[in-house]
Amino acid sequence: MDISTLKASLGSGLLSFPVTPFDADGRFVPDPYQRHISWLTGFDAPVLFAAGGTGEFFSLTPDEIPAIVRAAKEAAGDTAIVSGCGYGTAMAVDIARNAEKAGADGILLLPHYLIDAPQDGMFHHIRAVCDSVGIGVMVYNRDNAQLTADTLARLCEVCPNLVGFKDGTGDIGTIRQITATMGDRLTYLGGMPTAELFAEAYLGAGFTTYSSAVFNFVPALANRFYGALRGGDRATCEAILKDFFYPFMELRSRRQGYAVAAIKAGVRMQGFDAGPVRAPLTDLTREEERILSDLIDANNARAAA
Repeated sequence: MDISTLKASLGSGLLSFPVTPFDADGRFVPDPYQRHISWLTGFDAPVLFAAGGTGEFFSLTPDEIPAIVRAAKEAAGDTAIVSGCGYGTAMAVDIARNAEKAGADGILLLPHYLIDAPQDGMFHHIRAVCDSVGIGVMVYNRDNAQLTADTLARLCEVCPNLVGFKDGTGDIGTIRQITATMGDRLTYLGGMPTAELFAEAYLGAGFTTYSSAVFNFVPALANRFYGALRGGDRATCEAILKDFFYPFMELRSRRQGYAVAAIKAGVRMQGFDAGPVRAPLTDLTREEERILSDLIDANNARAAA
């Protein structure tokens, strides 16, 4: 997929990050991963992100990422696959190159490891990753990797394959400055945890899409919410928020890391052998799994009514 096609695909619909399944010994297992991705491609999501945040990128070794990307590409059909990427500059460059060789259509550059960095440092870091590959690159703006509009404008001038800006800060003032400054040079992706909770605010700031974690296990509901959001159907959005997303948020907020662990539990409940999360995350308790199962069942009942 060429860079312009990827950019257009990113802005054309809902996006999601498939979870990465592990066996009891913590090893990646491709078969359930491919079955899950094949199922997801039956719903409306033009781009899936392999080895992303919900895919536990932070617990993967660099050597595991190409195999995950390759498995995703084999199962995805016409759906574009973007690979997670990150850590220090040298490691990020290696990950990006190997993901490209494995067939990735693009790269999502997650925050660099651990320490804060000045804007000039982040500029050179992102440029090095962009320069290392011939596919499209998106930057994930959050935590210790928050770009100013000026830095992003400089990157857009020298990195023609920088196609996307994903935000997980919730700083509406800054991101509105960015969308106003960069215009259609970039595609803008919402990236807050449980992005549906913030989707209306981000839409008003110029973000036409976002990545939905719950698409992993309730893809029809995720599509229905996205369609209502883009169609201006606030009543439907509010009903889904109250019936599903706010109760899910309450469960997700019980423990740090549940933004990933709860998604993986939901995937298991839909019949896919996703396995446990890797340390340092922990899985939901049995009681919490029952709460999530009841929430999924209630959603399915409402959808069938």
